Amino acid sequence: MHLLIPFAAPLSEAGRGALAALRLPNLQALLAGRRGERDEGDEFSLSPPHERALARAWGWAGADGLLPFAGEEARALDFDPGDLAWGLLTPSHWHVGTDQVSMADPEALALDEADSRRLYEAVAPLFTSEGFLVHWGAPTRWFIAHEALAQLPTASLDRVIGRNVDRWLPDAASARLLRRLLNETQMLLHTQPLNEEREACGLPVVNAVWLSGCGTAQPVAPQLQRAVRMEARLRRPALAEDWAAWSQAWMQIDAGLQRRAPSRITLCGERSSWSLALPPRGLLQRLAARLSAFDLVRELGSL
Repeated sequence: MHLLIPFAAPLSEAGRGALAALRLPNLQALLAGRRGERDEGDEFSLSPPHERALARAWGWAGADGLLPFAGEEARALDFDPGDLAWGLLTPSHWHVGTDQVSMADPEALALDEADSRRLYEAVAPLFTSEGFLVHWGAPTRWFIAHEALAQLPTASLDRVIGRNVDRWLPDAASARLLRRLLNETQMLLHTQPLNEEREACGLPVVNAVWLSGCGTAQPVAPQLQRAVRMEARLRRPALAEDWAAWSQAWMQIDAGLQRRAPSRITLCGERSSWSLALPPRGLLQRLAARLSAFDLVRELGSL
């Protein structure tokens, strides 16, 4: 099994403090004395390291922001994307602050199917009138298809949640139509009675959608899909900057490594990833690993 761990290391000052205090003895023992391959990047790439690592493991090709996860999300919901170029529309809440507009985690909307479909039915004609195909997949997963999405770089949701959306909006020349439609969607959502109902109940309004994962779906061999397990427990606390919960989740992951070690592990931060094969070690290799001056926190901090 290839274990892929997103959000293994944070960049914020508070997150760095939590990382410095973290003790992961099983991961330390597993990695000491081993060499791996790094995928170097920066925190401004549209595709975060864990998405790039997953795409590589699945044998995908694609430049930054052009990994077609929308098509894969559609397949996971038993919808065949065919050979069209799809994008994932995620209904979301944008918080308007004094100096920036930031996106809340869409899952915090707690949208049920009925409410999601009401909003989707209101928004869909904006896109169909411009020649897009549309498909409702799940409460926070709406899909659109159009040739304009074939080579449209977009930022992953995991880049945008909790951050200033302006930096991450699509700015390619080919994005002009999409930016107009996204702006029109915002204006339309502001007039929806459902949002008045949500406000009256103390719920966040749905005032925007985010476009991501654009492109023509690429195949994934079933054996490759089964071989990779994406560890999800660090994601939510990292995006919420709840470093106590993040540390607790890391310790739970570490405890699991004692029970079952993977054959490969890929650790992903916000900039880079580090992937290591983990074949069984002989006695001399285990002794050498114990004597090695391996600093796990430093290695994680470099990601």
